[in-house]
Amino acid sequence: MAPSSSLVSKLKVQLKLSISRLRMVQQKDTAIAKQQRRQMAHLLEQGKEESARIRVENIIRSDITTELLEILELYCELLLARIGLLEPKECDPGLEEAIKSIIHAAPRTDVKELQQARQLLVEKYGKDFALDAVENRDGKVAERVVKKLRVEPPDPVLVDLYLREIAKTYGVDWPRGSSQGHNGSDGEGDDDDDEPSSGQAVKNLEEPLTTDELSKATPPRDLGPKSPVSIAPPSPSTDNLNPRVKLPGPPELKPSAKMSGLKKQTPSTQAQIDPKSADSNVHGKGSVGGKIPDVDELSRRFAALKK
Repeated sequence: MAPSSSLVSKLKVQLKLSISRLRMVQQKDTAIAKQQRRQMAHLLEQGKEESARIRVENIIRSDITTELLEILELYCELLLARIGLLEPKECDPGLEEAIKSIIHAAPRTDVKELQQARQLLVEKYGKDFALDAVENRDGKVAERVVKKLRVEPPDPVLVDLYLREIAKTYGVDWPRGSSQGHNGSDGEGDDDDDEPSSGQAVKNLEEPLTTDELSKATPPRDLGPKSPVSIAPPSPSTDNLNPRVKLPGPPELKPSAKMSGLKKQTPSTQAQIDPKSADSNVHGKGSVGGKIPDVDELSRRFAALKK
C-alpha cells in the first residue's frame, strides 16, 4: 500500500483532471442537446408527435446526466479545497458524503479521470468503506445523486412540458391551434378596451402650440453649446460652510519697479534734479501753452533775429 502523503498528492492531481474533464463533457452534452431540440421542433412542425414524444426522452435523460456531472464536479472541487483533511486514515465526517457519492456514481459515468480518482479513494479508505458506498448501506450517498442515477421512464407531464417549451422556443404551433386561440383572446381584449364599460375615460391630447406661443416661450438655460469642462461645487464642511468655486481669471499686469519709481516723482523733485529743464518748461508754458502772440511782438522777434 502506498504511503498516505503520496496517495493524497496523486489524488489531488486526479481531482484537477476530473474537474476539467467533467466541464468539457457538460459543454459537449449541452451542444448535442441543442441540436436534438431543433430536431424535435422540426418533428412537431411536421406533425410527427409520437416520434417526438419518444425522442424527447433522450433529451430528458441527457439533461439528467448533465446535472449529475455538475454535482460530481462540485464534490471534486470540495475534496480539492479540503485536500488536507484527506491525510488521516479515517474519513472526515464533512467529506464522507462527497467521497461516498463519487465512489457510488463514478462507474455510471464515462469520465475515466473520475473513475481513477475513485480507485484512489477506495485504495485509501479500504474495500469495506467502498462497499458501503456502492450499496449505500448507511444512506450517506447524496439523495439527489441517487435520484439522478435511477433508470425509469420520465413522467408524461414532464414530456409535455419539454415539448411545449421546445415548440415555444422555435416558434412552432403545438398543440395545433394554441397560438390562434391566444391571438383570439388578445383580440377580444382589444374590443373590450375600445368601449370600456367602467373606469376612467381616456384624456384628450393637448392641442399643439402655435408659432406665436413658441416665439414667446423662454428657451431653457441649458440650450446651446456647453463647455467641455464642468466644475462641481465643493460640498460644505465644518471648516467652510459656504464653499465657492473660484475660476482663474486673466493675469494682473503689474508695473515694473522702474515705472513705479517714475510715477512717484513729483514736479518739485524733477526741478531739483534738473533746474535747466524746469526753466525751459516754465518758459515753454508761456510761449506754447499760453496765449497767441500779437503782431507787435512778432515784429520785435523778427527785428531781433536780423541783428
